[in-house]
Amino acid sequence: MSEEETKVEAATEATVTEDSAAKEAAPKKKGKKWPIVVGVVAVVLIAAGAGFWVWHEQPSFCNAICHTPMDPYLPTYEAEPGQAAVDKWGNEVENASSMMAATHRVQNKTCMSCHVPSIGEQVSEGMAWVSGNYYSPLEERDLEQLVEARGVEADEFCLNKSCHNLTRDDLIKATADKGKYNPHVAQHGEQTCSNCHKAHRASVNACTQCHSEAYVPDGWLTASEANKLAA
Repeated sequence: MSEEETKVEAATEATVTEDSAAKEAAPKKKGKKWPIVVGVVAVVLIAAGAGFWVWHEQPSFCNAICHTPMDPYLPTYEAEPGQAAVDKWGNEVENASSMMAATHRVQNKTCMSCHVPSIGEQVSEGMAWVSGNYYSPLEERDLEQLVEARGVEADEFCLNKSCHNLTRDDLIKATADKGKYNPHVAQHGEQTCSNCHKAHRASVNACTQCHSEAYVPDGWLTASEANKLAA
């Protein structure tokens, strides 16, 4: 091999060595991980939010967040229809079927199925709870108060396709066997459902205010019995 060829070969080897060293010395590019982290956090937050919203509609949420004022109400919801229970005042109820909270539970209804407060109501109730400025048990709401946030008539609250797909005439026919004391006949002006049907205490046959012989369903109360408990 000539001297010139030797020099060329040496130069080539030196170039290859330098290139290899440069490749080894160059830092390796790291992949960007922040989009993955952000994506995982977003999924976790969405799942947590969805879970919280589902819990928000359960009685356990009402009982856990507003512990003291809701304590008397949870047992009325968890009571078994057909069995003895207690009302929101702690009084014995002969048959839990007389409390709509219990009968609606077995139909897979929750607190939010009936109670749909506006944002303003929730804020004011939250402030009352924090300050302790509330009655316990809470004051009973009639249908007029319950429908305020929904913008519907009182009848529509109960008589609708999602709940009781009936009309007033249907109700009259359904209780026609009660004779002249049929509670759904507007003999003294139209009555709202909440005049008789109670959610967290035994329901009351309002007709017994004047007609003591009117039929009282199992577990229900007469008007005088209900007044004594309320007092």
